Amino acid sequence: MRYLVAGGITWRAMPADFPAWDRVRAFLRRWRDNGLAPEFHDRLRGRVREAAGRSPEPSAGVIDAQSVKGAASVPAAARGFDGGKKINGCKRHIVVDTLGLLLAVKVTAAPVTDRDAGQAVMVRLHERHWRVTRVWADGGYTGQLVDFTREVLRVALTVVRRSDNTSGFTVLPKRWLVERTFGWLMHSRRLARDYERRTDTSEAVIRWAMSMVMSRRLARRAR
Repeated sequence: MRYLVAGGITWRAMPADFPAWDRVRAFLRRWRDNGLAPEFHDRLRGRVREAAGRSPEPSAGVIDAQSVKGAASVPAAARGFDGGKKINGCKRHIVVDTLGLLLAVKVTAAPVTDRDAGQAVMVRLHERHWRVTRVWADGGYTGQLVDFTREVLRVALTVVRRSDNTSGFTVLPKRWLVERTFGWLMHSRRLARDYERRTDTSEAVIRWAMSMVMSRRLARRAR
């Protein structure tokens, strides 16, 4: 799985000295359907946080979304056109901790707004990480989502706005953390586009890509 995600190859291009490609795909599906991919990923994240001198469970996070082009094999129900980014594909909504490690992910069609998908991903975050009490976001998450997270989830959603007086590229407090994570994920060529037919498969692939980032970090510390 790491080879496929990192190299961005097709299933049938699996090297001959690896298991048969259909068995590897069955392995991915089994882990996806039984919830093993999130469990494996979350255990790695806890190890990385402990190695950094942090508690295994975070208390704060940052949320953002990324639109990516969809391959021709992706069905119409799982893709769409993002008018703002001019991208026909999907949108990845993620929440990361203050180290940039993935906490929650939801993949939707590109036209789904940040506010609509944000509510679903915040619910996922709360279910798995109930200690998180504060999340930073950009201006796309204003409105009813702020009230929902405060009143229902008891999480303070703080919107970090860009100043009207600034021009060009500006590093915004906290928001750069999640942008850095997107940069890490894009090192995996399988994520350069959305190739998956199902959104839950896309989410599993994102967790596999992030697990490679974390395992390499742990390996460097062990030397």
